[in-house]
Amino acid sequence: MKRQEIIAKALAVPQMPMPVQKIMSIINDPDATMMQLARFIEYEPGLTVNLLRMANSAFFGGHGMVTTVKDAIMRLGMQRVYQMVLASGVAPFAKYEIKGYGLPPGQLLEHSAALAVASEHLAGELGLTAPPHTFTSGLLVNIGKVVLGAFLAVDAEPIMELAYSQGIPFEKAERAVLGIDHGELGALLLEHWKLPEPIIYVVRHRLDPDAAPVRDLALDLVHAGDVIAKMTGIGLGYDGMHYAPSETVFARLGLTAEHMERVMESSIEHFSEIRDILLGTE
Repeated sequence: MKRQEIIAKALAVPQMPMPVQKIMSIINDPDATMMQLARFIEYEPGLTVNLLRMANSAFFGGHGMVTTVKDAIMRLGMQRVYQMVLASGVAPFAKYEIKGYGLPPGQLLEHSAALAVASEHLAGELGLTAPPHTFTSGLLVNIGKVVLGAFLAVDAEPIMELAYSQGIPFEKAERAVLGIDHGELGALLLEHWKLPEPIIYVVRHRLDPDAAPVRDLALDLVHAGDVIAKMTGIGLGYDGMHYAPSETVFARLGLTAEHMERVMESSIEHFSEIRDILLGTE
């Protein structure tokens, strides 16, 4: 009963703002033009500012100042614009204090930004091409924790006690206490919001990729990126490092300690830039 009650309350969480939903529908429309997209974004000051900051950021390879929405879209490409719009729609949820998990306002967003950046940098470090949804999936993997901690005020103390007393990963303790873990809950919410299935797949299986029915490179990158982000200490709550990294994923990627150190260093340089874009701060 607790599981069903949690799911029902989670699906009652407000949808992303209507302008964000509209822009996402334009991006997904094969007949839509860049000018239509640019005109719609220009009517949304917050999205316009975020898009221009993204286009001029070091992480996204900005060279020379871009000052118009049209030029920003041309520089970034539709996939990056989709990522920015989606992230802008979800970022406000991650600004909440995640009470039961010991995360002050904004800290979960910091971790999500570090995770997303690390996932993409990891692909480059390993000579791989990250699937287009990798970055967005990284930003969204903790949305279930937002729902549990901020909207449902779940007390994580009994979950932590079970995890430590039995020596089990945090998500297994969540399932034992709540009937569901934050990964599955996040996937159900994103499914309810009608987000693309590849993103939902990563969010659903990120905590336990070994149990995923099909191997997915974005899932492997995000799982490993999460480990690297946790190593930085950014945005850790009560659960902290109490998760079990997948040795199978590390072996599939050929990931070494040297790779992780280099990615961690390069990610720290850029994660605050991404966080500030999403928070709309200078």
